[in-house]
Amino acid sequence: MHFCSLAYVLFFTLLFSAYWLIPSKNLRNYLLLAASFYFYASWNSWLAILVLASSTFDFALALNIENQQSVLKRKVLLAISITANLSLLCYFKYVNFFLDSVKEALLSFGMETHLPILSVILPVGISFYTFEAISYMVDVYQKKINAERNLASFLLFILFFPHLVAGPIVRSRDFLPQIKRNKKWNWLRIHLGLQLILMGLFKKLIIADRMAFYADPVFADPEHFRQGALWIAMIAYALQIYGDFSGYTDMAIGFAHMLGFKLTKNFNMPYLAENISDFWRRWHISLSTWLRDYLFIPLGGSRGSIALTSRNLFITMTIGGLWHGASWNFVIWGMIHGVLLIGHKIFVTWVKPFEIINKLLQSTIGKAFRIVLTFVCVSIAWIFFRAQNFSDALIFIKGLFIPQFGKPEPMNANGLILIVVFIALAHTLGTNKIWQSALQKIPAPLLGMAYSLFLSFCFFLAPPLGKPFIYFQF
Repeated sequence: MHFCSLAYVLFFTLLFSAYWLIPSKNLRNYLLLAASFYFYASWNSWLAILVLASSTFDFALALNIENQQSVLKRKVLLAISITANLSLLCYFKYVNFFLDSVKEALLSFGMETHLPILSVILPVGISFYTFEAISYMVDVYQKKINAERNLASFLLFILFFPHLVAGPIVRSRDFLPQIKRNKKWNWLRIHLGLQLILMGLFKKLIIADRMAFYADPVFADPEHFRQGALWIAMIAYALQIYGDFSGYTDMAIGFAHMLGFKLTKNFNMPYLAENISDFWRRWHISLSTWLRDYLFIPLGGSRGSIALTSRNLFITMTIGGLWHGASWNFVIWGMIHGVLLIGHKIFVTWVKPFEIINKLLQSTIGKAFRIVLTFVCVSIAWIFFRAQNFSDALIFIKGLFIPQFGKPEPMNANGLILIVVFIALAHTLGTNKIWQSALQKIPAPLLGMAYSLFLSFCFFLAPPLGKPFIYFQF
C-alpha cells in the first residue's frame, strides 16, 4: 500500500474522516496506532508483529535505563538494546551480503565453500525505524529526554505510517510531545498538507518515473551506449532519485500535517549546493544529522587534527553508504562521499589565506561553477548507487570520459531538457518565495479548481506502469 495507490487513497480518506470526527485525543492516538499497524501489516503481517515486539522490548529497556542509578548497568542495558536492534537489521538486511562476501573471499584464496543463501524477507523501512529506536535509547541514556511511560505513545512514535516506510527519520524528542498535544482542525495546516502532497505526487509521477525511461535502459547495459547517452542517463538518474525520494518525503510530511503532526524537513533544494558539505546539509537531512549526532560526534567529530577529522568523516560516510543497502556498491558510494568531504575540508583550509581566490569563488560566476561541479561530482557518485554491480559502474564512468564509437545513437533528450528547465524554474521560484505570495492572492474556489486540475494532470501524464519508491528497499 504505497502513497500513489488507490488502496492508500481509500485508507487515508477513511482514517482522515474518522480521526477528525473523534473528539478524544487518546482515542485518536489509538486509532492512528491501529491504522499504522494495519498499514505496515498490509506488506507483511509477521514483520509488523516483529516491529511491534522489538519496539516493546526497547520501551521496557528505556524505562530500566532511566530507573538505574549504576552507570555500568545503564551502559549494559543500552548495549543490549543497540545490539538487539542492529542484530535484527544485520540478519534481515545484511546476512546474505556477509555470507556472499565471505564466500568470495575464500574462493579468491582457492578454498571451496558451500555457504548457504538464506531466504530472508527484508522488512520494508527497517533501516529507518532501527535508527529511530537507537536514537531514542541513546537520548534516554544521555538523559536528554525522559523515557516514555505510555507504551501506545511509544509504539505510535515508531509505527506512525507516514514516516514508517521511507522516513524521514524522526527523533523522539520532536515527535512524542506532539502525541500528547491536543490537536484542533486548522484549515491552513490542511492546505499546507495538500500542497505538499500534490508537490510530492508531481515529483514522483512526472519527474522521477519519467526520468526512469532515460536512466533504466542505459544502466541495464552501459557498455552498449555512447558517451552522450551515458551523460543523459547519469543526469536523469540524479533527477529521478531526487524526485522519487523528496517526493515521498513531501507526501509523508503532507499526510502528517493533515493529521496534526509535523515531521522534520528532509530536503532543501540539494542540487543548488555550492559544495559537498552544503549538499549533505540539504540532502536527506534527517539521515545526515543522525549520522552527525550519533556517529560522527561520538567518534570525535572535528575536534582533533585534520587526520582524525578525516578518519571520522570517512568512517561515518562509509557506514552511511552501507546503511543504504547490502552491496559493495553502496559502501563505495559512501566512501566516495567521505573522500569528497575530506577533500573539501582540506581545500577550505588551504584556500583560506588566498583572498583573490576566495573573492573569485564567492562571485556569481564562482558560485555557479561550484554548484555545477558539486552536481557533477554527486551525479557521478550516484552511478555506484544505481549500477547493478561494480564492473557496470566502472564501464559507465569510463564511457562518460572516453568516447565509444560504433554504439547506438544517443537517445532523444528533449523530455529531459524540459524537465531540467522546469526544475530550474521551480527552484528559482522556491528560492525567491515568489510562489507563496502568488498563492495568497488567488481566491479559494479558483485555487481549489487549480489543485484538482493539477492532480488530474499528474495522473494523466504519469507513465502507465508506475515504479515503486526507490527508498522502499532501504
